[in-house]
Amino acid sequence: MYSSPKTVVVLGAAYGGCRASQILAAGLPESWRVLLIDRNSHMNNVYIFPRLSVLPGHEHKAFIPLSKVFLSEDPTLLHRCLQATVTSIRRDSITLSRAFPEHGLATTVVPYDYMIYALGSLMPPPLDLWGTDPADNIVQAKPDRNLPVYRGTKSEGIAWMKEHQKIVEDAPTILVVGGGALGIQFATDIAAIYSEKKVTLLHSRKRLLPRFDEAMHDETLKVLETMENVNVILGERLDMSSVKEQPVKHNELGQRIVRTVTGREIASDLLLMCTGQTPNTGLLKEFDPATVNPDNSLARILRTMQLSVLTAPLTSTGELEDALKQVIISETAASIPTLEEPPMETPYPHIFVVGDAADAFGAIAAGHNAYYQASANTYRRLMSQGEVAARNILHLIRRSEGASGEDEPLEQYTPGPPAIKVSLGLDTAVFQSQGIVGRRDGASPDLGAALMWPAFGFKITDDDQMYE
Repeated sequence: MYSSPKTVVVLGAAYGGCRASQILAAGLPESWRVLLIDRNSHMNNVYIFPRLSVLPGHEHKAFIPLSKVFLSEDPTLLHRCLQATVTSIRRDSITLSRAFPEHGLATTVVPYDYMIYALGSLMPPPLDLWGTDPADNIVQAKPDRNLPVYRGTKSEGIAWMKEHQKIVEDAPTILVVGGGALGIQFATDIAAIYSEKKVTLLHSRKRLLPRFDEAMHDETLKVLETMENVNVILGERLDMSSVKEQPVKHNELGQRIVRTVTGREIASDLLLMCTGQTPNTGLLKEFDPATVNPDNSLARILRTMQLSVLTAPLTSTGELEDALKQVIISETAASIPTLEEPPMETPYPHIFVVGDAADAFGAIAAGHNAYYQASANTYRRLMSQGEVAARNILHLIRRSEGASGEDEPLEQYTPGPPAIKVSLGLDTAVFQSQGIVGRRDGASPDLGAALMWPAFGFKITDDDQMYE
């Protein structure tokens, strides 16, 4: 009689999900399997999306096949990567948009023993391939061209990118809203590629890239000020009612007019809203609302990366201090929380959350924190969120099977220092890494797209290989 193998489901095949799946696939006992589930046929390398949605000729490089994601050619392994949408989560099963009878999954309900939730965040409108209404992804003065509908395949992604490139090319004036990495990359790339265009970058704060060192703002602003076709407006917030109001307001040139909250009117042929990402935690909220922080929509976790909830509220400072001395976060936790971290516990020790969906103790929402994380000490590397989650699952499995030496506490996640690299046009980038801020010149047009492919099992020696 056939017995289903024990299963770890990993939801999301991007940076953190990929890394966790590879560690699990290499370390699980033979009777276990990894089911890596993603709604895309390929991994979408979103960090090069801004450049490739503006600069033609490289769009295929952003979509990496998942056929080798487990880094093994062994046909006896039980691990599978499945293209499907997760529609609901339960304590011991998930429901998918389709069944996979060819892999022994006769129904859409898939039981699991452990789960890693790595569904990241929803992209800002200009890069939201999955937008429910493609025409809403960008706001055109004359909406005579719509983006193709994307349903998760590489060919659809390439078509979407090419059409986005044409929309940008056809717009004489462009307003980019948001002075984070995405807005800055869009504004500077467009200005560098199309010197005849007029680009306005609007940011609600006085400082660009506010989560990073002030020197990042200074270096970025220096480069922006050298671009004659870029106008930077800081400290003014877009009045969203002016974007949604009907009838749409146009000037005599046919440009759409929006305004800031101070009343300043800005006319453009194309509006790109680059105002941040939204954590993709809706499934967790439906599963157990207490696991999602209502203040930021991020999943509550322990430092072991296990999904958690707040403990019962305490009524006085004295009670809080006493509780912090005694509370057991989980049977596997290794430390007592500080006053800066609210006391939490996990009713779901078998569910882990990594990446942009996790409220990860101040970690920047970035793929490198989920996949690979450097520390301030150049001689050692901190474990990423994906690594911590996968290693802890392996630890719990070995412990449940009575392995010796497995009564040690689970490993805990420590965020590294803020790190980022932001392109400023085609040839220049500003970076912050290990406390150092600097500028580099000589970047490749595709931003080194091939560098990510080996992480998914592909050694790239020729650009044509990235058409796969």
